[in-house]
Amino acid sequence: MTALRIVPVDGDAMLAQWRHVHNVIVPPAAMSLEDARERRERYRLRNAYLGDVLVGCSTVRLPAGEGGVATVIARVLPGFRGRGFGTALYEDGLGHARVLGASVIETCVLAANEDGLRFAVRRGFVEVERYVLDGESDEWVDLRWSGG
Repeated sequence: MTALRIVPVDGDAMLAQWRHVHNVIVPPAAMSLEDARERRERYRLRNAYLGDVLVGCSTVRLPAGEGGVATVIARVLPGFRGRGFGTALYEDGLGHARVLGASVIETCVLAANEDGLRFAVRRGFVEVERYVLDGESDEWVDLRWSGG
């Protein structure tokens, strides 16, 4: 059986793959390659592969603010869901956030992504806010990990 590999995004080819997964999962927040390059400078981006097949990606926004809040986002392409890849991406990101000293973990999910919301709730996240960005119509959900 082929093992899942979670690796840092390195170079524009891998960044284009990360961007592809991001844009498939959150089309209202689709970004250009230049936008993704800017993200790579600020956040930890990783891709997940089953053999050579891209199955997902993750983003860890580094701890910030008084509470040391980090954001961990795991994204899995629809055809690969329900096989533990999201859990592996999430746990990888959570571990990294903790090493960096995060005391609070949050995530953000497009409200229309019912799979993503269920995934977060099953892992102990609770909703803290729903909102629509100025000038847009899509609803977003911020969740905070209650797991301690």
